Amino acid sequence: MSEQTEQQTESRRRVVVVGAGMAGVRTAVALREQGFTGSVTLIGAEPHPPYDRPPLSKAVLLGTAEHSAFDIDFAALDIELRLGLEVTGVRPSAHELDTAAGTVPYDVLVVATGAEPVTLPGSGDAPGVHLLRTLDDATRLRPVLDERRPVVVVGAGWIGAEFTTAARAAGCRVTVVEAADRPLAGTMPAEVAAPMAAWYAESGAELLTLARVARVEPGAVVLAGDASGADGRVIAADAVVVGIGARPATGPLAGSGIRLGPDGSVTADSALRASVADVYAVGDCASFPSARYGERLLVHHWDNALQGPRTVAANIIGAEEGEPPVPYDPVPYFWSEQFGRFVQYAGHHAAADTLLWRGDPADPSWTVCWLRDGMLVAVLAVGRPRDLAQGRKLVEAAARVDPVRVADPSVPLKSTRTDAP
Repeated sequence: MSEQTEQQTESRRRVVVVGAGMAGVRTAVALREQGFTGSVTLIGAEPHPPYDRPPLSKAVLLGTAEHSAFDIDFAALDIELRLGLEVTGVRPSAHELDTAAGTVPYDVLVVATGAEPVTLPGSGDAPGVHLLRTLDDATRLRPVLDERRPVVVVGAGWIGAEFTTAARAAGCRVTVVEAADRPLAGTMPAEVAAPMAAWYAESGAELLTLARVARVEPGAVVLAGDASGADGRVIAADAVVVGIGARPATGPLAGSGIRLGPDGSVTADSALRASVADVYAVGDCASFPSARYGERLLVHHWDNALQGPRTVAANIIGAEEGEPPVPYDPVPYFWSEQFGRFVQYAGHHAAADTLLWRGDPADPSWTVCWLRDGMLVAVLAVGRPRDLAQGRKLVEAAARVDPVRVADPSVPLKSTRTDAP
């Protein structure tokens, strides 16, 4: 095939990206940056111009920014935006999407639908119950903070902590209700999460652990009682903010033949390809096999939505050119700003066999390192960005380290390596 014919073939290819969050936007942009000349359409369910989500729990929520729209000239990049358009189904055999506005054909489909928050069971249409996932969610919550109303936060995870931080900064009375015995029970071991419980009290928020919501009433939250069945504590609340997790937003894929895992994620391969031809999946909606960690990962963090699209774009272009697929196997990374602290994490500690502290968790800054067979596999740094930066490089290199030196906070992590760099 001549170069001219190849260019003509590519120019007729239609890539449709479903999901206009970070993963979808960066996939569309990466295609152009890597030289794709076919058509690129970006479909978003929300009517707003595509925006970044981390500021929603910070600047947008506190009113110091009106929006967090991406500074991208989509028209200049020849990316067609179709916003406020809900995708209702996918028919891979026909290479078509079903939407409220009709059928959308594609040659290559990228599923970047993100995740949707888990709702509070039994809350139904109770007034004053909020989620914090979209720009509209943040907009609805701003008056609560502006008027310093009492708030109950359900869930002491990352989102719960960030919202609590913002609400306390605004002067709201905040009570946090957590069903587990500690914050971050689903992501951090007890000895690491336990010191973080004190951060709530420091901020002036009340943290209730081993507490479950029985129901939400107008102006109040009723906690579950004891074994006798009697109602528990009643907490005044003009607003209830639910942060109890998120699940992949893959409902429109039902019946499509695209394989989903038990967690609802698209089970992508190492090249982020779905189980049917010409379909890729990236970001919060997709799990992928990690050779680095020896298991399938589902990563609901901003950096994954930033990094994965480059691999998807490279593989879409490479497939047309007969290139071998590029594997995606990152070191997961995320950060959280909460209670005056900058918390960063890199790696994956599920299979670690050793946990080491660098510093005292009662101090303003400290680090935790996880090792597996002498290799550094994960780092959590609180107010120690240098530890995170150096530790992340060691994790990426699968470096072996000296545990005695790792546990000494005066020793730079980069100096703890025992194998040849």
